Amino acid sequence: VWEDENFFAFLDLNPIREGHTLVIPKKHVNYIFDMEDKDYSWLMLASKKVSELLKKKINSKRIGVLVEGFGVDHVHVHLVPIDNGGQVCLQYSKHASNEELDKVVKKILS
Repeated sequence: VWEDENFFAFLDLNPIREGHTLVIPKKHVNYIFDMEDKDYSWLMLASKKVSELLKKKINSKRIGVLVEGFGVDHVHVHLVPIDNGGQVCLQYSKHASNEELDKVVKKILS
């Protein structure tokens, strides 16, 4: 749903809520706190840009942020549209079909 020269952002295949997006660096790093300071800062700025897009297009009160780092061997930031506390929990995730994901991508990119 978003890309620049250093980062990709795409929908999670197992979203917690509609619009659940992952922001990842193009350069491989396993653990977020092993990132160089400038790369870490750029990741947070990229996440902020994507969160602004999601908040506008998905129409949520806030965008929750989760970085836990065990599911995939590559740094990634979860951005989850939320309307109240407690909604950012991986236990709420469920698999989304390609059709469901395509619908959300069109919504975000419109």
